[in-house]
This record gives sequence, C-alpha cells and structure tokens, in this order.
Amino acid sequence: MFAIDLIGNAIPPLHTSDTVQKVMDRMAEFKVSHLPVVNEEQFLGLVSEDDLIEEPDFETQIGSLSLSLVNPYVFTDQHIYDVIRIFKELKLSVVPVLDKKNNYQGVVSINSMNEYFAELTSVSVPGGIIVLEISNRNNSLAHMAQIIESDNAQVLSSYIRTFPDSTRMEVTLKINKLDISNIASTFLRYNYDIKATFNHYNQNDNSMERYDSLMNYLNL
Repeated sequence: MFAIDLIGNAIPPLHTSDTVQKVMDRMAEFKVSHLPVVNEEQFLGLVSEDDLIEEPDFETQIGSLSLSLVNPYVFTDQHIYDVIRIFKELKLSVVPVLDKKNNYQGVVSINSMNEYFAELTSVSVPGGIIVLEISNRNNSLAHMAQIIESDNAQVLSSYIRTFPDSTRMEVTLKINKLDISNIASTFLRYNYDIKATFNHYNQNDNSMERYDSLMNYLNL
C-alpha cells in the first residue's frame, strides 16, 4: 500500500489567512494536534497545537505568528511503512503527502493509520491468535504456515517483533480458525515456545479485551 491510498479528504488544509480560532476549532473537530498549511498547492509546513496555545488573540491570522512549522512529508508513491516511521519518530497526528512536483495532495491521519492496522491484522475476522517466541535462526514463516495449514487453517496475518541486542523474536499469527488447540499442540511438538494463545469464540466473551491487551503488550 502506498501513502496516496490512505489520504483522507475530510481534513482540509489551512491557509496563512486563517485565524487561530479557526485552527483550534478545526483541530478539535478532527481530533488532531497538527494541521498542514498551504499556499495554493505549495506545502508550507505543519502548524501544531503548541504553536498556538500561548496566543492571547484568537482572531490573529496564523501567517503573522512565529510558527515552528515542522516540514515532514512523504511522496504519493512511498510505502505506508515510511508514513508509519514519520508518525513514530516525530510524534505527529497527521503526515502530509506531496506529489513529485512537491504539490500538496492531502494528509494521512492517525485515525487512518488505526483503520489500516485493523485491516492489516484482520481484527474484525473471527479466529485465533498464537504468539511464538523463536530465535532469528529458526525464523521460517513457511514452516509455521505449513503447521497451520496441516490443520485445514490459514494465516490471516502475521507480525514479527524483534528485541535490541537479542536473537529472540516474537511472531504473532492470526489464524482463521476458532479452535486452535490442535495447532498449538503441533507447534509444541516441533519445539516452538508458545508465549500466549487467544481464542475468539463468541461475541459475549472478552476476546476483544484480550486482543487489546495483546496489542498493548506488543506496543502497537
């Protein structure tokens, strides 16, 4: 997936003639703390909530203020992982997207990223989750998939977590089967270390709470 695929049309850009009040209202409306400022199609930078918080006159135009205007962006054809990296490194709530002529195309919001991760990890699809701990020398996704497919199941999504200064890895597998006990047993027979399993049986159980706990554990 490319950056252009996650552009949302709901958040319009700001202009230097917009007032502080308008900027604050728009940030509250879209639940973001950054907004892009443009001059026609030229991207000028991001204004942040911190830039405006000490301005006493809310009718002041933002073009007359001394703004930090951080200038991060990605191009339309960059991979979504580049967008994720900028979100993480700069702690942003939106990431601007430009075309190859440096014309402003839109922004990817943190809400769009949440929806993307939900789709990427097949959150809404019923199934089970297995978390394995392995060494990087034994990292064979093909073998893991073979074990799962041997029980007439398939991998819906997978996620690998590495650790600094360690050969340990965690592999999280979402499987399109509710009862994963046989699959777990097979992993144990092949000497895999199972850290956790999560089964989604019905809408009345606490599976979503357990999934949220897993996501927090993985620092997603």
